[in-house]
Amino acid sequence: MERRLAHARSVKQTHGSQLLRKRNVVGVGLGYKTKGGETTDEMSVVVSVTRKMPASALSPKNLVPRFVEGVKTDVVETGLLRALPAASGSPGPRDRWRPVVPPGVSVGHYLVTAGTFGCLVHRDAELFILSNNHVLANSNSYQLWDPILQPGTADGGSPEDRIGVLCDAVDLVFESEASDCQLADLTAKLLNSIARAVGSFHVLKAVKQTGGTNRVDAAIAKPFQPGTLTHEILGIGAPEGVGAAYLGTRVQKAGRTTGITEGVITQVEATVRIDYFGARALFEDQLIANSMSEGGDSGSAVLDMQRRVVGLLFAGSPVTTILNPIDAVLSALNIQLV
Repeated sequence: MERRLAHARSVKQTHGSQLLRKRNVVGVGLGYKTKGGETTDEMSVVVSVTRKMPASALSPKNLVPRFVEGVKTDVVETGLLRALPAASGSPGPRDRWRPVVPPGVSVGHYLVTAGTFGCLVHRDAELFILSNNHVLANSNSYQLWDPILQPGTADGGSPEDRIGVLCDAVDLVFESEASDCQLADLTAKLLNSIARAVGSFHVLKAVKQTGGTNRVDAAIAKPFQPGTLTHEILGIGAPEGVGAAYLGTRVQKAGRTTGITEGVITQVEATVRIDYFGARALFEDQLIANSMSEGGDSGSAVLDMQRRVVGLLFAGSPVTTILNPIDAVLSALNIQLV
């Protein structure tokens, strides 16, 4: 098994970028191949696509080969992978929790709809709330000490519901950003003038390609009253430390929208392209589970069935859920699990 995984890992590292450039491809990971709806024990390079298409509808350069250096590929339709936004709904984890606030409930930056309070962490002797950048830091549009609400604004949160302030965030790196080149800006303006003159309503914008990648979507908030927070995740209980997830690991989470759900890790070491409401960001070395989340569950701590935290949920689609490995999150923010 280890030999097959090592060979598949080498193939993904060599050919992953090329596969990601093919039409409709949004992710490349390692997992067991599925045949006829059943999971086999064959290690494969799993290629996630927004939509499966017949070979006749694709050019040869966009076809995913059946084998890459002797390793089978498995094309899986996931739809567009998105950073999970908030959704409206009924009482429960969306409520205002006082006097004790547990992980697994609605929380968010004051300009964000709502996400999930993942778990309690500490840096030195200070306690912090852990969630995603796009939940606590408004996808990089933040200032340190911005207010954090519980519940989030989508659940009725207001300035009176402030429970803390943003303390630290790992900035997201997007594949492109606004250009700072004057020549490019002038060229775009000229082309837009020509387009308008011939009756086109399309608008060109000058952007620069960053070429950067991400490992985590994570941020922490400092609570005003640490004593009002509990480390017991709503409906699950207190985490039993940190663990690692592998193919087939059963996992669970408590989230703002779907509450307690369970799933299985189906891919490891995945490279995925995530849509952030128009902007796109590439993530490396991610964990992928089957569908166990919806919009508003972003920021949930994901635990194995022994209640060890293995990941931080941040994105997905109707059929899949994507997690940052928890070790990468803790390292990036220099924090430890409570």
